[in-house]
Amino acid sequence: MSTQNHKALFEALWNDYLAITPDAKAIHEEFKALGDDTIINDHIALRTFNEGAINLENIGNHLAQFGYEPAGEYHFEEKKLFAKHFQHKTDEDAPKIFVSELLLEEFSPELQMFCRGLIAEANWNIRNNGLSLPSRPWGKITREAYERLLEESEYAAWLAAFGLRANHFTVSINKLRGMDNIEAVNQFLKDKGFELNSSGGEIKGNEEVCLKQSSTMANIVGWEFNGGKHPIRSCFYEFAERFPMENGELYQGFVAASADKIFESTNAA
Repeated sequence: MSTQNHKALFEALWNDYLAITPDAKAIHEEFKALGDDTIINDHIALRTFNEGAINLENIGNHLAQFGYEPAGEYHFEEKKLFAKHFQHKTDEDAPKIFVSELLLEEFSPELQMFCRGLIAEANWNIRNNGLSLPSRPWGKITREAYERLLEESEYAAWLAAFGLRANHFTVSINKLRGMDNIEAVNQFLKDKGFELNSSGGEIKGNEEVCLKQSSTMANIVGWEFNGGKHPIRSCFYEFAERFPMENGELYQGFVAASADKIFESTNAA
């Protein structure tokens, strides 16, 4: 199987993400002013359901066309999610891709029925047009449906509204020139007026687990629903500082306890 251009994939995901995440562009400009002309992306994250043509396995098969292979798996019992992260086989500088899926069978019959309707629509569209990223392979949902999903799962509500797009991009602090640790980055962002996710503390993780993470709260944007536009949280920007393992190599995986709190960057309240 020939490998498609992963750089073109990320350009498409990045442009789509910027369109609904104004903080990301603003933060880029702030870093550029400090001398960081090129911001290196550590990873992106995608959300999906665990059934049909868009489940994690099929997303993984799609990513394989771009040279990616699975490199770790994670369980989130409270949020009822399963996830894997993927790394590029040959390009060590390529961003990692973190893909999580909602375990539908663990939710109410009402949520399952609604989400399986979206999945059926996605199956039809993908069968006829193929899987693509970014995309929302189903039509607009109503604001009322979004609110009902939100009562049971913020993750499900976000996914139903936004579809298969980068939930966040992540600045690699290790490759910044203007600042060299997450504490300095967080203070810089707060001084500039950006809102950080404080769930579990502003910094998730520590040097012992070889990874520290922080993130902004997702932007509130006017999103087009079936029936009109309403303000909801879209996407956020994350920051990751990686530390060496015992063998001296930088840790490249993820920490489930930290990622669990990062998910809350899109919480509605």
